[in-house]
Amino acid sequence: MSKLKKLEQRFLAKSKNFSYNELRALLNGYGYRELKTGKTSGSRVAFINDETKHVIRLHKPHPANILKRYQLDFVEEELKSMEVIR
Repeated sequence: MSKLKKLEQRFLAKSKNFSYNELRALLNGYGYRELKTGKTSGSRVAFINDETKHVIRLHKPHPANILKRYQLDFVEEELKSMEVIR
């Protein structure tokens, strides 16, 4: 099983300690790249898929690096709407 597939399973299981770094790796595996809007972007970040022009926007978790459940749900809905995952 590939690293991306294992990460996808962990993501879909809504692991309580799913980190922002893991989400970034997962989205990179699906063809998304992270965009930061300048030096003052703060915790706001967007991931864009250059092929489909689909954008996923969220806030980086802080002070910890662990994503909240609602963030995982939101990203899952976005990926399902674009048929990236089923």
